[in-house]
Amino acid sequence: MYLDLDRVSQARTAAPLWTVLLPFFNERDYLAATIASLAAQTVTFRLILIDNASTDGSAEIAVAAARAHGIDHLLVVERTPGKVAALQAGFVHAHTRWTATCDADTLYPAGYLAQAGALLSRKGCVVAGAYFIEPGTDEDTRRARARTVTLIGRLLPRQSHTGGAGQAFCTRTLRQGGGFDPARWNLVLEDHEIIHRALGKGGRCGTMRYSRDFWCAPSPRERDRASIRWTGLERLMYSLAAPFAGDWFFYEFLGPRLMRRRLASHRIRERQFQFDEGPVFASPHPVL
Repeated sequence: MYLDLDRVSQARTAAPLWTVLLPFFNERDYLAATIASLAAQTVTFRLILIDNASTDGSAEIAVAAARAHGIDHLLVVERTPGKVAALQAGFVHAHTRWTATCDADTLYPAGYLAQAGALLSRKGCVVAGAYFIEPGTDEDTRRARARTVTLIGRLLPRQSHTGGAGQAFCTRTLRQGGGFDPARWNLVLEDHEIIHRALGKGGRCGTMRYSRDFWCAPSPRERDRASIRWTGLERLMYSLAAPFAGDWFFYEFLGPRLMRRRLASHRIRERQFQFDEGPVFASPHPVL
């Protein structure tokens, strides 16, 4: 990756518009690369490292990487297990115009935050969504993926078509919606529930936007988390109901179903799950 040190240095002299939340639990093998990719950003930001009680030295690696790259950072330790609790602990320290949630095993292109800012600067936009591509994806494949995501985003604008590794928010709108709150939602698929609340506080014109140049690359490591995804019925109901009856969908329909499957936020740390309500879709995206 080519890094224009002069451009990055100039960007960091300005007051930051961005807070980047980076929660992690036992991610020592991926954190250094993720932080290096964030260090290449062309806009200034503050990095909130949120150690969710790791036992493998992840916090030390994260802090060392942030220091090595000269990143303005803060380490927060949240011992309550689960991504929602970790994000809540980090979001307390977000005082910038915009906030991005990033994953510790994901790579971000140098223009990632700049592209998110361009989307969030558009009238009515309160959330920006980055589509996912595999590391090393060729340009033609990436552009085809971008066309798919942007088209679906226009057809179904009041719901999320990306995961928490690629979401960026208007900080004020996110805070008005209650932020990340385990008391309200401490289940998996939290990345979709938080979009519902953010869009709700954005008013009738509040939108989530995508663009062909806003993307990130999650690690290709093997995953065994199929049952934290949607069942066929849940996926269908999200597409149909979320834009018009989002409170009912999340808090009366989906939430109880996930609780019956014991899919609390902290269980994404585990490798095996039980299937209780039928087959699920492997994709984390409800409509792709």
